[in-house]
Amino acid sequence: MIQENRPKRRAPDTLGITKPRARSAAEIREIFERFRAVEPEPKGELEHVNAFTLLVAVVLSAQATDAGVNKATRKLFELADTPEKMLALGEERVRELIKTIGLFRTKAKNVIALCEKLIAEFGSQVPANREALETLPGVGRKTANVVLNMAFGEITHAVDTHVFRVANRLRIAPGQNVLQVELGLEKAVPREFGRHAHHWLILHGRYTCKALRPECGRCLLVDLCDSADKRVA
Repeated sequence: MIQENRPKRRAPDTLGITKPRARSAAEIREIFERFRAVEPEPKGELEHVNAFTLLVAVVLSAQATDAGVNKATRKLFELADTPEKMLALGEERVRELIKTIGLFRTKAKNVIALCEKLIAEFGSQVPANREALETLPGVGRKTANVVLNMAFGEITHAVDTHVFRVANRLRIAPGQNVLQVELGLEKAVPREFGRHAHHWLILHGRYTCKALRPECGRCLLVDLCDSADKRVA
């Protein structure tokens, strides 16, 4: 049977940009120099007191807001700031303390399970490498990236919905999925900006380059942006 020569289906456009091309190295440097000038030391907004509470907070933040997680974890971390203390609380008590967070039942189960694993296999210490982190219950690539960056100072690029959107809109690292964007950021972001890059992108996406109504009128990058989503007066 002779197959018809049918045209291949084109991949869907990414956030309004057809066949996006990455920016030049000079343009990307300019973007991050502007971020740094405004906020030299950006901070993540999840409250924590050590590497363990950071890990727990990031696990709890899946499909939840940082503000919502912080509201729940203030009391939780007062009671338990080590794996042993968390395990002593027990799953039922943890579940009660985090019940305002989405998926709280599954998350409470994961928190207790990761505490057991930390104690049994890692001497109660949060491991400082990706492979070990990703063996912990509830920990995926993005969570591991956040912990490695914030707790251990590694250059990683945790791609959440904000980073994905901004990296595509600004053509810093165009990609159809989070892994493509992460790998693109690894190549595109100059090393001197690497440790803070994902914080700048998250904060920019959360407060300025919003999904539905980007506030382009107050954007420090408006003259560099050519996104189809750009809102000009």
